[in-house]
Amino acid sequence: MTGAEMVVKALEANGVTTVFGYPGAANCPIIDKFPGSAIRHILVRNEQGAAHMASGYARVTKRPGVCTATSGPGATNLITGIATAYMDSVPMIAITGQVNSTLLGRDAFQEVDITGATHPFTKHNYLVRDGLDLPRIIDEAFYIASTGRPGPVLIDIPMDLLKATYDYPEEEKKPISIRGYKPIGMGKAHEMQVKKVAEAIREAKKPVILAGGGTVLSNASKELRSFVKSTQIPVVATMTGIGALECDSKHYYGMIGSHGVKCANVLLNNADLLVILGSRLGDRSVANAAGLEKKTKIIHIDIDPAEIGKNLFPDIPVVGDIKDVLKQLSTHLADYKAADEWTEQAEKYRSDFTKEENTEDNGFVNPRHFVKCLSKRAGGKAYVSTEVGQNQIWVSNNYDFTDPRRFITSAGFGTMGYGLPAAIGASVASGETVISVMGDGSFQMDLPEMGTMCQWGIPVKMIVLQNHRLGMVHEHQFINYKSNYQAVNLDGSPDFCKLAEAYGIPAAKISENSEIDKGLDQLFADDKSFMLVVEVDPYEPTGGSLNMHYLPKEDK
Repeated sequence: MTGAEMVVKALEANGVTTVFGYPGAANCPIIDKFPGSAIRHILVRNEQGAAHMASGYARVTKRPGVCTATSGPGATNLITGIATAYMDSVPMIAITGQVNSTLLGRDAFQEVDITGATHPFTKHNYLVRDGLDLPRIIDEAFYIASTGRPGPVLIDIPMDLLKATYDYPEEEKKPISIRGYKPIGMGKAHEMQVKKVAEAIREAKKPVILAGGGTVLSNASKELRSFVKSTQIPVVATMTGIGALECDSKHYYGMIGSHGVKCANVLLNNADLLVILGSRLGDRSVANAAGLEKKTKIIHIDIDPAEIGKNLFPDIPVVGDIKDVLKQLSTHLADYKAADEWTEQAEKYRSDFTKEENTEDNGFVNPRHFVKCLSKRAGGKAYVSTEVGQNQIWVSNNYDFTDPRRFITSAGFGTMGYGLPAAIGASVASGETVISVMGDGSFQMDLPEMGTMCQWGIPVKMIVLQNHRLGMVHEHQFINYKSNYQAVNLDGSPDFCKLAEAYGIPAAKISENSEIDKGLDQLFADDKSFMLVVEVDPYEPTGGSLNMHYLPKEDK
């Protein structure tokens, strides 16, 4: 069979049923072989969208999403999506066509060193040199992408190898063993380290658990919820850890960081012991890591030893699967319960720093109130993706997630243009209701993918929070640049309702809080795509711990 047929057969063997991509001469040999296979190839409108769709698909299925592109600009258009997946530990297989192997290094038409370009932000990548290696390489790629700490793997295949004919290596499948790659699996973490953690928790007067994205990746929500119910230890979260403990739990106090809620930040800063579950503790989560180290005892639990000590030096490091560590801790702390004085103080923080939102009509919709209404209406049954900016923060702090896998966002890389294609991938994977919450700036980075939705009958509920600005940058310029608003006004934007209708998608617009229920009725009237445009005050602050309220000033 041809190299392309070997690729398709190997993908089928790894359970692939959907590939998102865009054709070109270098990857056409593969796309040519999808008809008649078990794989559906979904044509996107931009290769970046293909990578984001594969990401959304992977987040729902917990298996690597697959995307493909041609050589040169097709491959480089995947780069942002690959880096986005890498930063959030999303398993992905990116397959790129390449110029003929005899032309490599000669600046051939649409040649680019895509393996070199993506080396810093792929878990691994391959430039295939021998077509007979294709089945092995694809099997290895899926193994690498999905084991240990997940991540993207790129496979670059010269066009002549895809067209050449080979005798398929029919060999008995053996467990994959790659020299130098020994991922930490479901084995137990070091028992003595876990005992040290248990002792530290018993000695602490004000312990706090920080749930990071690693808690979600290890499928440890059940164990975390059981542990917290038993111990009563207060929990805060990073953006990728939202929902690991139900957002409506009395033990959950919100997202930390520069855009988190003040209650969560105050709680963390007053703790005498911080138990970190699967988080790199980046600058957006903890701006003053050195200050936290000085006054708080730190326990850092992560499956990736490279993350421990990267940004925060722990007193007790534990390398291991969080699910396993929580099971061990539950045994060691079966009779433990956090002090009433501390849990009562945590509740006082919640009461002191939680305020009622203004819901009076004033010509705009309060976005925080809107998201809370959306959350109640969806009832925890929908997948929710966001773009990046104010819309992302409003959802993070106001939507009650009960299942962390249903929150799909670019937290680590902050990629505008992620939300809609990721929602499309999630819709393909789940067949359930998927909502994409977007700002009017970020939406315009990926709006052509509405064509993908229409062509393939993929329903997504689109919400555009329209403030006619790049809202978070606008606010940043107020805070740091004396209201010198530059390059943030979105003049020239289209009428989004008419644009949606041009794609055959019904749409509506609301501009008062009293219209929210009506708008949501239209949004959820059936299981088809719909766009709801929500007018938001251009000077509406992000909120969170910054709690900035700024007055309008004539834009320059």
